[in-house]
Amino acid sequence: MSTENLPQSPEQPSRKPRVAVVFGGRSSEHGISVVTAGAVLKAIDRTKYDVLPIGITADGRWALTADEPERMAITDRRTPNVAELAESSEGGVVLPVDPASREVVYSEPGSVPKALGEVDVVFPVLHGPYGEDGTLQGLLELSGIPYVGAGVLASAVGQDKEYMKRVFTSFGLKVGPYVVIRPREWAQDESAARKKIIDFAGEHGWPLFVKPARAGSSIGITKVDDLSGLDEAIAEAQRHDPKILVEAALRGREIECGVLEFADGPRASVPAEIPPPDAHAYYDFEAKYIDSTPGIVPAPLTDEETAEVRRLAVEAFDAASCEGLVRADFFLTEDGEFVINEINTMPGFTPISMYPQMWQATGIGYPELVDRLVQAALRRSTGLR
Repeated sequence: MSTENLPQSPEQPSRKPRVAVVFGGRSSEHGISVVTAGAVLKAIDRTKYDVLPIGITADGRWALTADEPERMAITDRRTPNVAELAESSEGGVVLPVDPASREVVYSEPGSVPKALGEVDVVFPVLHGPYGEDGTLQGLLELSGIPYVGAGVLASAVGQDKEYMKRVFTSFGLKVGPYVVIRPREWAQDESAARKKIIDFAGEHGWPLFVKPARAGSSIGITKVDDLSGLDEAIAEAQRHDPKILVEAALRGREIECGVLEFADGPRASVPAEIPPPDAHAYYDFEAKYIDSTPGIVPAPLTDEETAEVRRLAVEAFDAASCEGLVRADFFLTEDGEFVINEINTMPGFTPISMYPQMWQATGIGYPELVDRLVQAALRRSTGLR
């Protein structure tokens, strides 16, 4: 029977995709994550997407927050926090645990839970442990909600500097000398663990960089010029992570390169150079975020050097099975060789951060960059892929 002459039901207008921007978190990079979220919330196209801001407090509560990006900025050298933005000091947001439903629920003690609607994609702008390290990505995989950026494995590899270096080495990428002190080593015999570092310094020389093995934003890092500063540096790193990484200083130029996943695969941006900051011993947290030491974009490299670092950045992206985006950090040594230092699977993402600046110089502005990442996540399913 033909249906050509039957009355047709009016088409229901399709709703805009709903993007949950998740930020804050339990790591020491909480404040920088909030700043990043403010920039993303300001840039995301509200004519194209509905947006739900969800902040995770420093103690791990998922809070419904005000959609007020202007309150998510560094003021008076102080980073913002989720507790200041939360609509309630007790209410919590709950993601679905059933992949068949993407309904997000908000509840407060003594009140009936309130449905907030379905979420189509999560844009997680958390930095550090409990967000950038595969933990949140695993939760989203279980919930069946697509998300921006690297999956569980790549996030975990990108967070742990030891295993990141092991992966890169196995793929033929050159890394600098390093030594790892695990929590059990330190707990069982501090003297032996300390001697391990001193022997490393004897082989590679001072200064050394003592770092938390699983942190970012240059938090907890100390440049140690001699033995007298070693114990204090170890204690500072262990405040952020019981596992520490000690690296030999590499003499050369700091070069960064952004990688973005397109429909036909990952591509690299023009690179940037991080010049030595005038008021800081190295490119530390204060130099990056408080004093906003400017990078040089594009980096003053030869055509051959530019092509090589872009190639290596994509190789690092593929080696760690990354998705979405990565910032790859290198040293260009005095003998002209690129040595990879690390990757960031969710790099600093404010408009003045190096990753967006590199893509701006490559021809993709900040709002378009945000849109491309959301669209890529919407195209990608959860689960094995």
